[in-house]
Amino acid sequence: MPFSSFELVESLLQAVSHHHGPTAIQAGSIRAILSGVDILATAPTGSGKTTAFVLPLLQRWHSRDDKPGRNRPLNTLILVPTRELAAQVREVVQECSVHLPDRPKIVSAVGGVSINPQMMALRGGADFVIATPGRLLDLVERNALSLSGLRSLVLDEADRLLDLGFSEELKRIFELLPEKRQNLLFSATFPKKVEDLALEWLHSPTRVEIHEDTENAPDIVQRSIRVDTGKRTPLLRHLIEAGDWKRVLVFVASQYTADHVALKLRRNGVRAWAFHGDLGQGARSEALDDFKNSHFKVLVATDLAARGLDIVQLPVVVNYDLPRSSDDYTHRIGRTGRAGESGIAVSFVTAENEAHFRLIEKRNDLRIAREEIEGFEPTESAEARPASAGTGGIKGPRKSKKDKLREAAARKARE
Repeated sequence: MPFSSFELVESLLQAVSHHHGPTAIQAGSIRAILSGVDILATAPTGSGKTTAFVLPLLQRWHSRDDKPGRNRPLNTLILVPTRELAAQVREVVQECSVHLPDRPKIVSAVGGVSINPQMMALRGGADFVIATPGRLLDLVERNALSLSGLRSLVLDEADRLLDLGFSEELKRIFELLPEKRQNLLFSATFPKKVEDLALEWLHSPTRVEIHEDTENAPDIVQRSIRVDTGKRTPLLRHLIEAGDWKRVLVFVASQYTADHVALKLRRNGVRAWAFHGDLGQGARSEALDDFKNSHFKVLVATDLAARGLDIVQLPVVVNYDLPRSSDDYTHRIGRTGRAGESGIAVSFVTAENEAHFRLIEKRNDLRIAREEIEGFEPTESAEARPASAGTGGIKGPRKSKKDKLREAAARKARE
């Protein structure tokens, strides 16, 4: 089925002419989105979800009856959980609309940077706004943006947006939206609780569900290595050198660990940098660009890097700390083995988190043989480790900074 089989104008078809036809999620979503129905879509990482909603939304915007005057009413709002994903979605919208005779006005609105340039960019309105929830509300409160005329709402990485970290902000945003609108929810995973919450906001949604099949599954070799907690950094250095890994994305559980591991690697001659939410937007963008351009070898990141980042030819992902859930495991290892490339995903399994890794395997229908590396054979047992030791493999919902601040304010009000 070629892209030309959909009701897309020639300008949009020209923008995707270099693609090898639509992916499964694109084939399943484009016609439904063009019809105006709500969508709840799941598909594996790297399957082309962004293009799946951008193309039909651009078509609907291009075919609208009310052409823009001096003031453009907001047509499409795309909510994303991170600044990095906002940048990537904006890039896709720009690439897909490059040949349209009437180009849309696209504004990215994210936190971590000054709000003034974003307010200036919104003067006269915008056709497409790509935003993180907190910054969107800031702009609305400053009367820089109105949501009353919105036609289409997209939640990209919707499961992350619908978890506890964004729930209050999303409730406030939904109260500002017109009742008549199209809702599109896209993600690689939808836990049951999140799906139940999503369905409260959708109107008779069309479900598009694409599962990985053996033939088209990413070529990712998954490894698990037993190691003592204190030997993980030396083992990481050994694997990088022995495997001659050119670029490695290392996932850790906290900002402190990201800084600490990156520093340890640099002190031992491995070019490494940390990437987490406590960095300013400039530092985050610079670190990501330098990593993509191979200016350093190892990016040590929190789960901020597990969603939406598209790093071409990333050969290795390492779970230094185990993810909190089986869904997070899927998102993490999905950073490698993209666009037809092969990849390796390595998980460090300590005595303390062995049971948690078995749970991840069970929920992902996996069984990964445990390895031991000569010189790094583990000596610890689960009983030897205090319950509070380590930070990896913690299960359960994680509170955001804003949730913690709200709880602190509530406690103060009660005192």
